[in-house]
Amino acid sequence: MSQLKITTLPSGLRVVTDSVSSVETVAVGVWVNVGTRYEDMAHNGVAHMVEHMLFKGTQSRSALDLVETVENVGGNMNAYTSRELTSYYVHLLKDDLELAVEILADMLQHSTLSPDEIERERGVILEEIGMCNDTPDDLIFDNYYETAYEGQALGAPILGKDTIIAAMQRETLQHYIREFYTPGRMALCAAGNVQHETLVALAEKFFDALPPDKTNGKKEAAYTGGESRLEKDLEQSHVILGFRGIPRHEDHYFAAQTLATLLGGGMSSRLFQEVREKRGLVYSIYSFHSAYTDDGQFGIYAGTGPEKLTELIPVVCDEVRKIVGAISPAELDRAKAQMRTGTLMGQESMITRIDMSAKALLLNGKIRNIEEVIAKINAVDVRALEAVANRIFSSVPTLAALGPLAKLEEFESIKKRLAA
Repeated sequence: MSQLKITTLPSGLRVVTDSVSSVETVAVGVWVNVGTRYEDMAHNGVAHMVEHMLFKGTQSRSALDLVETVENVGGNMNAYTSRELTSYYVHLLKDDLELAVEILADMLQHSTLSPDEIERERGVILEEIGMCNDTPDDLIFDNYYETAYEGQALGAPILGKDTIIAAMQRETLQHYIREFYTPGRMALCAAGNVQHETLVALAEKFFDALPPDKTNGKKEAAYTGGESRLEKDLEQSHVILGFRGIPRHEDHYFAAQTLATLLGGGMSSRLFQEVREKRGLVYSIYSFHSAYTDDGQFGIYAGTGPEKLTELIPVVCDEVRKIVGAISPAELDRAKAQMRTGTLMGQESMITRIDMSAKALLLNGKIRNIEEVIAKINAVDVRALEAVANRIFSSVPTLAALGPLAKLEEFESIKKRLAA
């Protein structure tokens, strides 16, 4: 059973623990309620570049010192940037918790943003962008989001544009940290063999130099939908067909997640069985639901040979249209079982546990314990699934396609298929 506790310090910094006494390790990190959607479009990529730079040295430690301090005790550290969150975390033995908190506090409060390190890391990020551009099943998602949220930071690529990164100034990074790396937007979270009072004391001891909170909001999401086609000389054609999804805070969120699992979440799913197993049209096909604080994305990805696009798209559209009014209790139960099992298996990873709690706190405003999450999954019924399917699939579609596209039918024709 989850032992979640939350304390808010006078500064506004929240401290969260999920105590699991049966393990010998602890995962601890800082989650910041900021990501790509909070960027000025002229500085797209700054959130991700800041994440990189906070590993590149502080007033008292070099970049090598930071990683060696953690790895000398057998731990590991990592970070990620998403559209609404940035996270820095360490996983190590329980006796080294103080070391981890002190390292995190040093990185987030005392990074020097050395000009030399900025130039080196700029090159690293440009290589990362180049790798993404050379990886079609990564690039297609960037194209998809830019189309779904045209002209908005929510749809901008997390890595940023190469021309913007090439010109990113140290002052831009400094301003971003001052504006967004503030206690009210942060949560220090730990899962594993940890005492709540201990982590609170460490937070008070080490997180004493954060900049004051600012009133920085995000622009409301404005889903546009539309079409993006990028002809490219590839062996395969990559396609995403998507729709407006469900925000994280809505009751229908769990129904949308279940719908994605049922439609294309595993080898027994409708899309996998119909498109790959029965017809042999693809190697890879799946559906996904990505939820944000005020919007969501429901999409279907497929990679196929260019000559098979003619048959693939009508079949996918048929499966989307058929979902309403044809959901059997057996396949609903199977989808819910997959979700329950995936959720409970995630509880075996301390990093997954605390990442889930941190996201819920910062993006939903509250943390559900695991029993509440399972109850929400169990409560999804056929009526809820059909209601959310009607809502999602009646929205304006988004189509992103990459590769040889001569056999891909026109967007207006695809829209008519979906509406038939």
